Amino acid sequence: MDLGLKTSDPGQRTQTTNYEPTNMKTELLKKLENKSFVIGVIGLGYVGLPLLYCFIEKGFRAIGFDIDKSKVDSLGKGKSYIKHISSERIQRGISSGRLGVTTDFSRLKECDAILIAVPTPLNKNREPDMSFIVLTCEAIAPHLRKGQLVVLESTTYPGTTEEVMVPILERGGLKVDKDFYVGFSPEREDPNNPDFTTETIPKVVGSTSPDGLAVVDLLYKQIVVRTVPVSSVKVAEATKLMENIFRAVNIALVNELKVTFMKMGIDVWEVIEGAKTKPFGYMPFYPGPGLGGHCIPIDPFYLTWKAREYGVTTKFIELAGEINTAMPDFVVSRVMEALNEVGKPLKGAKILMLGLAYKANVDDDRESPSYHLMEKLEEKGATVSYNDPYIPAIKHTREFPKFAGRRSVEISNSFDLILVATAHDKYKKINFSQFKVPIVDTRNLVAGGQGLLFKA
Repeated sequence: MDLGLKTSDPGQRTQTTNYEPTNMKTELLKKLENKSFVIGVIGLGYVGLPLLYCFIEKGFRAIGFDIDKSKVDSLGKGKSYIKHISSERIQRGISSGRLGVTTDFSRLKECDAILIAVPTPLNKNREPDMSFIVLTCEAIAPHLRKGQLVVLESTTYPGTTEEVMVPILERGGLKVDKDFYVGFSPEREDPNNPDFTTETIPKVVGSTSPDGLAVVDLLYKQIVVRTVPVSSVKVAEATKLMENIFRAVNIALVNELKVTFMKMGIDVWEVIEGAKTKPFGYMPFYPGPGLGGHCIPIDPFYLTWKAREYGVTTKFIELAGEINTAMPDFVVSRVMEALNEVGKPLKGAKILMLGLAYKANVDDDRESPSYHLMEKLEEKGATVSYNDPYIPAIKHTREFPKFAGRRSVEISNSFDLILVATAHDKYKKINFSQFKVPIVDTRNLVAGGQGLLFKA
């Protein structure tokens, strides 16, 4: 399906095929200021879709590109596939006449800026998987024309823009900063966060030249509260890694403290509540069953991998990774202890896991520790069912394809153990005293005195 901004639509797009400005920077800045600038966004997921809509809602014409036809079809029907983006918002974009959505990458030549928001996962050896970025750049290259800007938003290691993206884009003979600009502006999405949206989060921007930086900076100034220009794309790339490594390391610390304090009979969550009353020098982080989401479990390993090129071993980051990836095993051990308390083995036990999403109140299951819990428990002979009000059925995932098709079940007393894996608000309303089986809580969600409670 190809929705909106058709070539045959009079006045719907600026004819740019033969666009050869004498001053590329001046022409692009002028088009941004008068909003004749057309934005293309590749990858219509949790980052790309809100980004696309921010530009549309600011009066720009924009085209969304995705290889997933089901996403394009859904948007064409005015239906959202992301919980915190309403179908009403999708429909307003369609009715504005400024939205195009397509699987046809030849339409990239219609765009003045091409923003890339594709996945950057790890491979089976926990090394950067650059295939999505490489394939996207190879799809752009045949349609790249003079006077365009290409910006990467996907989180990656320092050097990706210049070492991976630019050589592919230059294959057709055009040269960066002479015929087109490139930039890097790391996404800072936090799905379903009521306090921060795409528009209200400052945006770091970098480019390979001062002229390119001026264009990238003005582009994002159209949609965000503040831009933060930095001196190079490498600095911009490193900024995103620092943000998420900071979180990963501190989560590892509090996970280690959880295990330590638990041995001492101390509740780590109560310790955190006490510690965070200090008005300076402390920031609360919370333990959990493992890391989830598209950034924190992955980004630190991007820097670890790249650092080896420079003969540097990132010991602190690698130690944090070891601690965080060990958390599902710790939870499994607590499940076994809880079952032992009621005289049941893990093998053959029926377990209900509450929550498949990686964080509360979202439908996002990317890198969710719940999948690791399911796998590890079932490898030991348990039968695991799940309940999640936001994920009625498990879709195909790269790492856990075997779980595809499983459906959320009703919460009932027909299980041997309840495992709280995600702190959805709906679970806070449950009276856990009704269950006569052990409850293993990895999120400090269950109030004390409710049932046979084990924290993990």
